[in-house]
Amino acid sequence: MKHLTVLDLKLEYRDFPATRDGLPTLVLLHEGLGCVTMWRDFPQKLAAATACRTVVYSRPGYGHSQAYDQPRTPRYMHHEGEVVLPAFLAVLGITRPVLVGHSDGGSIALICAGAHPEVPLAIAVMAPHEFVEEETLAGIRVAKEAWQTTDWSKKLARYHHDAPRVFADWNDTWLSPAFRDWNIESHLPTITCPVLALQGEDDEYATLRQIEVIAEKVPGTELHPLANCGHSPQRDQEAAVLAALSAFVSRVSGACR
Repeated sequence: MKHLTVLDLKLEYRDFPATRDGLPTLVLLHEGLGCVTMWRDFPQKLAAATACRTVVYSRPGYGHSQAYDQPRTPRYMHHEGEVVLPAFLAVLGITRPVLVGHSDGGSIALICAGAHPEVPLAIAVMAPHEFVEEETLAGIRVAKEAWQTTDWSKKLARYHHDAPRVFADWNDTWLSPAFRDWNIESHLPTITCPVLALQGEDDEYATLRQIEVIAEKVPGTELHPLANCGHSPQRDQEAAVLAALSAFVSRVSGACR
C-alpha cells in the first residue's frame, strides 16, 4: 500500500502498472462502505484483463486514509467528484483516465464526468445512484438493523481505521430527511465521454431505473443489466463484469493512441 497527500489529507492507494503501452489508466472508486482492500483481488484481475495501469484508492475517512475533520453533508459525493477526485488525479499526473466506480463510487464518477467533461476518457459505473429510491432506503434500513444485531461491526473494523464512523456517515446520511431529495441527474446531460452502466437485476439497494436514466440523458450509453446479481456486480458476476469492462476499455482506448 502506498500513500500520498491530496488537499492536505493522506490517502492510501495501490497502483498496478500497465503491461502494454498506449492504454488509458483505470481509476477505481469504491462503494459507500468500501476501501482499497475491500475490492479484494478485483483490481489485479482487471489490470491483468485489460493490460492497463490500474489505480485504486480509499477516499478520506475510509480504510486507513485520513478523515475529514468536519461532519458529512448530503453533498459529500459532489465534493468527491468535483474536487477531490480531480485533485487526486493531478497529484499522480493521471490524464484522461477511465473511471470505474461502484455504488457511491459510480455516482462520484458521474458527477466528475458531468462537472469536468474534459477529465475522463470514459466511465464505467456499477450499481450507481442518481436519485434516492424507496428500495435504496429499505436496503439501508436493513443494513442498520444488521449493524446493530450482528458482528458486522467487527468484520468492517478489519478494513477501516474507524469503522463506526464509516458506517454512520453512510447510513445516517442516506436515511436523513435532508438527503431525501438528493439527485445528480442534472450532471448527466453534460457528460460527453462513453459510458458503460452495469447493474444487477436483483440489486437490493436500487431498481434498474438507476441505469436507465443514464441512457436517457447520455446518448450512446451502453447498458448492461446482469441476471443473478445483487448490488456488487464485481463479486456476484465477476467474470461477466471483467469481460464487459475489458471490451469497453478496448473500444475506448483508441482515443489514447
